[in-house]
Amino acid sequence: MSTTGWVVLGVIVVIVLWAISVYNGLVAMRQRVNQSFADIDVQLKQRHDLIPNLVETVKGYAAHERGTLEAVVQARNTAIAAPGVEQKVAAENMLTGALRQLFALSESYPDLKANQNFQQLQAELSDIENKLAAARRFFNNAVQEYNTGIQQFPAALFAGMFGFHAQQFFDLGESRAQLDQAPNVKF
Repeated sequence: MSTTGWVVLGVIVVIVLWAISVYNGLVAMRQRVNQSFADIDVQLKQRHDLIPNLVETVKGYAAHERGTLEAVVQARNTAIAAPGVEQKVAAENMLTGALRQLFALSESYPDLKANQNFQQLQAELSDIENKLAAARRFFNNAVQEYNTGIQQFPAALFAGMFGFHAQQFFDLGESRAQLDQAPNVKF
């Protein structure tokens, strides 16, 4: 084999190794996005599991507030069934609104507000909300890195061919201003 042949073969090997490296980097970023979304799912499941206990506690004190309680249960069921990121965001925003109504309702019932079980559930929910905020930040950071990675040259040349497509952020939309504030837990 001539020197030119070796040079061409060397260039081809370098290009192939470089392409493999870029592909593996994109796969790693996609996995970070998937893993961070799974972390959000864990927090959402804890939140969803806590809600029936909260509703049952409120039922004992505010039985005639059936509409609010049913709205919370319906919003929870919708959030559990939401399949994708966009649907989960919309459902979780609806659930957050229903929970705000539930906590506003508790202001009308001093006995409920003083109930130790209710206070504990409210504190647990506040803790979960803080963990969710951290998980959302991590997810959105991973999505930002991934989306940047697939749009930068040279990965942009073949990212689409290998099934790498932009991911959606976990955006809170209109309720972002409300959720940027830490939840108020009054005892």
